[in-house]
Amino acid sequence: MIQYEINISGRVQGVGFRYFTQKQAAMLDLCGWVKNTPAGGVQVMVQGEKAVLDTFVDYLRIGPPPSRVSKVAVAEMPVTSNFPDFKVKY
Repeated sequence: MIQYEINISGRVQGVGFRYFTQKQAAMLDLCGWVKNTPAGGVQVMVQGEKAVLDTFVDYLRIGPPPSRVSKVAVAEMPVTSNFPDFKVKY
């Protein structure tokens, strides 16, 4: 298992992006969290197998219909603890 920190920018707040992310994570059986950032982007911390995480990132590059993703930055992180599920943080 590996962990990704993903930062998404563009028109990603106010368009259901966090809930879209949670739905995709649940579909792929991934654990972690998603939250809005003060800079207007979305940050995701997610754990799973590399191939599944890469598929998840592909979904995030598309986003829900009203969004416009301009950049997706992915960084592999060391797994320090396991997330029990996937949550939307407020």
